Amino acid sequence: MQIETLDCRRISEADARVVAELLVAIWPKIGRTVESRKEEMLTRWRNYAGPEEQHPRSFIVREGGRVIAHAGFEPRTIGMSEGELTVLALARVCTDPAARGRRLGQAVVRATFDLVDRGVFPFALFQTTDDVRPFYERLGAVRIHNRFVNSLAEDPTADPWWNPVIMRYPDGPGWPGGEIDLRGPGF
Repeated sequence: MQIETLDCRRISEADARVVAELLVAIWPKIGRTVESRKEEMLTRWRNYAGPEEQHPRSFIVREGGRVIAHAGFEPRTIGMSEGELTVLALARVCTDPAARGRRLGQAVVRATFDLVDRGVFPFALFQTTDDVRPFYERLGAVRIHNRFVNSLAEDPTADPWWNPVIMRYPDGPGWPGGEIDLRGPGF
C-alpha cells in the first residue's frame, strides 16, 4: 500500500475527480455531485497564504486508478480564553466499503496525525460518531467535552458540529479547557 499526498493548493483536475467520486459515494447529499465536489476541491485552497508546512492536504490510497481511502485536513485557527491556536482540522476520512478491513483508513489517518507528532500542529481536532470513536482511540485520540461555538455563524452560540463525538489527537496535556470558538463551521 502506498499513501499519496495531494497538495490541495495545486490538486489536478484528475485527482480532484477521483477523490470527489469517493467522497460523494460515501456521503451522498442532495444537490452535491461529483462535478460540484471536484470544482470545490479545485478552487477552495488555490489562494492559501498560511505557513507552508501547514498547507491543506489529502492523504489517499489508490487502487486501479480509484481512490479507495482518504483523509483530508486544513489548518484552522480556533479561539480560546488563552488566545488563538492553529490546529489540524481532520475531515473527510473514509474508505471504499469494498476495501474495508485492510487498515487503509488507519494508514491515512496516521499520515495526518504524523504532522502533529512532528510538531507542525499542536493538536488534531475532529468530530465523529460513537460507532467510530474506538477507531480513533486506538490511534491515540481522546474525546473532549469543551463547549464549542462559531462566532461567524448567524447564531454564534449554536453548536457548530453535527456529529456527537468531538475528539483531539494526541491524548495528553496541553489541551485548553473552557469554551472554544471554531471561527467557522464544523469540519
